[in-house]
Amino acid sequence: MDEARLEERIRSLRRRTGRRYAEMAYYFVLEAIDYTLYLLAKDQLRGEARHLDGQELLEGIRALAREEFGPLAPFVFEAWGIRRTEDFGELVFQMCDAGLLKKRDSDRIEDFRDGFDIETAFRGLDPIPARSLQD
Repeated sequence: MDEARLEERIRSLRRRTGRRYAEMAYYFVLEAIDYTLYLLAKDQLRGEARHLDGQELLEGIRALAREEFGPLAPFVFEAWGIRRTEDFGELVFQMCDAGLLKKRDSDRIEDFRDGFDIETAFRGLDPIPARSLQD
């Protein structure tokens, strides 16, 4: 899907769902899916083999957030309206309902419950080096 069409579909989805989450939250989840597929070496697979379950995706979300935002991840998530891992499940299921993602019959939003504590998962990380911010 081209970027302009994706942007319009996400904006439409946000309007239908009351703009609970920031637009960037949807893009982050999509990026986290690709990132997680790559980490699990599923990026070259097709169909059912390519599928991620909720816990796999949450691990990928945490890893990507650590890499991208470091100790600021909780603040970024809060600004996007994400306060608990169930919010990531809500984002995923909203995108499934909008036809942006696919789900299995066995997938449940509860799969995202208690994945990790957003407040503590990023503690003890070093701040992002200034040179990284210039890239």
